Amino acid sequence: MTVQVWELEPSNVSYSSTVRHLRTLLGKLHAIIDEVPPDPGPRRFGNVSFRKWYDFVEDRLGALLDDHLPASILSLSSRSTIKPQEELKSYLMGSFGSPQRLDYGTGHELSFLAFLGCIWKLGGFDASRSGNEERGIVLGVFEPYLHLIRRLIKTYTLEPAGSHGVWGLDDQSFLPYLFGSAQYGPAVSPLDQTPVEGSREDAPNPADVTKATAVERERRKNMYFSAIGFIYDIKKGPFWEHSPILYDISGVRAGWAKINKGMIKMYNAEVLSKFPVVQHFYFGSLFTWDQDPAAPPPPASVHTSNQPVTGDLKSLQIDRKTHQAKEVATSTMQGGMKAPWTSQSAATTTPFVGTAAPWARKSSSTDPTIAFPSSTTYQRDSNLPFTRSSTSQSNASSTRSTGMTSAALSPSTKAPWAKDEAK
Repeated sequence: MTVQVWELEPSNVSYSSTVRHLRTLLGKLHAIIDEVPPDPGPRRFGNVSFRKWYDFVEDRLGALLDDHLPASILSLSSRSTIKPQEELKSYLMGSFGSPQRLDYGTGHELSFLAFLGCIWKLGGFDASRSGNEERGIVLGVFEPYLHLIRRLIKTYTLEPAGSHGVWGLDDQSFLPYLFGSAQYGPAVSPLDQTPVEGSREDAPNPADVTKATAVERERRKNMYFSAIGFIYDIKKGPFWEHSPILYDISGVRAGWAKINKGMIKMYNAEVLSKFPVVQHFYFGSLFTWDQDPAAPPPPASVHTSNQPVTGDLKSLQIDRKTHQAKEVATSTMQGGMKAPWTSQSAATTTPFVGTAAPWARKSSSTDPTIAFPSSTTYQRDSNLPFTRSSTSQSNASSTRSTGMTSAALSPSTKAPWAKDEAK
């Protein structure tokens, strides 16, 4: 039995007209990098010349799409007021990285996938060539796109966008690991189900990602090892230290099909289901924002059940006993929420009783706010150095009989150099 394999730059895959034109388009984007060299000045993060490259591409992209995409899909009419070319341009420009933050991540990679998906939905690819056209898109368009992105990252030192650091799969990309692991999967016929275990007979061991010689050999043939090779290009040190997730995956013994299955699940969880990624994704007439009627309601949380509302609305609250969400009516809140110390009307304001120091004098004998008896004596432990002496106690007794304060009976404390006015 003959097993057919598809590697990078395959000679056994015939490219359609659209795939060939997209490859030419990516080549022209490579040439624009040569027109905009990186800024030689000192910098902390990405090179600002990337913004100039981005502006150059944005100015020329309309003409580039007209030259390299079928006119039939660019002039296609739809219910939306936005032309297909504008949506395609938006997705393609969003796939190069952020000119504001000077970074690139999996959200930008997703934008290029949406660009290809739009061309497919508009009928730009030859869907009659089942299987062959899909392979041509991945190997003939997506891999050259990754080469363009890697050159942009190295030329303009683009930062990782939303990276999990060492605890992420990769700082910038995800899809080459998904496609590359599929390249090493076991042979199947068109009628077979996608295998979940096993590997191609001549596939390398997953643990070979830690061997520089094996990576250098396989990166020219496989997308998975091509992405690993780029990590070796930009990072130094032990592989397990700077890429621990990929290092853990290299220990899978069930084969590349098992790795591919895990990559699909991980892409759905870590990219498509992450708000920081999807919040930058554009929705239009080709990829619309639709509410799934079969989707379950989001679970109630303490945040959603305790937010201020206006009007007679219904909200979800959590029953403390049953831990079940229940729908309850909420009354109208007038004037919003107030702090407990917000002042009320003068008629209901209670007088403020201040805390005065023992030496503070009363402004008036009728002042109701401060009531410190002047003849109060404080008894403390006799062993302490600041215990009142018997003289102080006798002074307190004379205060009660004469009505004079203790301050009048005891002399004031003076500095040694102070002079007595009487003398």
